[in-house]
Amino acid sequence: MSLRLSSRMLVGVSAMLALPAAMAAERVQVVTSFSILADMVENVGGEHVDVTSLVGPDGDSHVYSPRPGDARALAGADLVVFNGLLFEGWMERLIESSDYRGSLITATDGIDTLSYAGHSHDHGHGHDHGHGHDHGHGHDHDHDHGHDHHHEHDHAHGHDHGHDHVHGEFDPHAWQDMAQARVYIANIRDGLIAADEDHADEYRANAERYLAEMAETDAQIRELVSEIPASTSVITGHDSFGYFANAYGIRFLSPVGLSTEVEPSGASMAELVDVINDQNVQALFHENMTNPAVIEQLSEETGLPIAGTLYADALASEGEASTYLGMMHHNAKMLHDALAEPGHDDHGHADHGHEHGHDHDHDHDHDHDHDHGEHSH
Repeated sequence: MSLRLSSRMLVGVSAMLALPAAMAAERVQVVTSFSILADMVENVGGEHVDVTSLVGPDGDSHVYSPRPGDARALAGADLVVFNGLLFEGWMERLIESSDYRGSLITATDGIDTLSYAGHSHDHGHGHDHGHGHDHGHGHDHDHDHGHDHHHEHDHAHGHDHGHDHVHGEFDPHAWQDMAQARVYIANIRDGLIAADEDHADEYRANAERYLAEMAETDAQIRELVSEIPASTSVITGHDSFGYFANAYGIRFLSPVGLSTEVEPSGASMAELVDVINDQNVQALFHENMTNPAVIEQLSEETGLPIAGTLYADALASEGEASTYLGMMHHNAKMLHDALAEPGHDDHGHADHGHEHGHDHDHDHDHDHDHDHGEHSH
């Protein structure tokens, strides 16, 4: 009798232990290229997704070298989410080598892109970074919003596979503008629905909740930035804040271009020192995933303080900046604390609104049919 009871108990315990594994197997297995996208997917997917980020917190996606385990992760994935716009050049070969045949979500599909014509100390991006600029009309809006989601492994937008870190004509750091990030969320939501229609209502509800939180964070950022004088400039480790500058009107300078792989030349550093001396540059900032030596050298040569650390291409391992919304708020707070003048409120950003002439929730009402690219190999 006791033996029979023990056997039944063992069977029950085994079933309980098997339950979490079964639940995990039922979740959508999502692989993202880097940590910011992973956080977005987790917010939209909730309990129905397991997310693996190839480049983790504080990691540098520009110079990342895929590991053998990455190909295995892709092979077991139901969905792959990456930024696009040549942000992760290494992703192309990794997808090829893994023989991944699932759906690909390019998070930047449908955004208003900023053109990038090469590194410039004035962070031009083809935009007037004055403080009354008209959002959505300084953009090179060359996107076809009826874009074809059958990527056929040709989502490189003209990428030369021999140059992993060469960026194209557009700045890829679009998540730094929360209006563009709303498009990311719509793309992620639609991709999850296509992969797991049974939980479509939950993905939609999660996305709506998250979009509301994004709107709240965006409003907080605008309030913080409103106290920063419009003539203020700051310097960061690489040219990653173009969308933030365009959205919130703070002028960013950098000793290098879009990729952290590039080392600044002596002439470039000397030019930047001249710019700092000639213009209203108030502070230097480290970035969490770039070499601090360049910024420290500029600080020594100019006497400008290093005001803290900003997060551009990767989340923090812990603390407020370990989530996307926390990261965006952290950056605005750091800029505010270093640059704000109490009582100053003529920055001209509170009414930007980011309408861009169309709905940035994007809702992708063009139905997608959402096979989102079953790959033809």
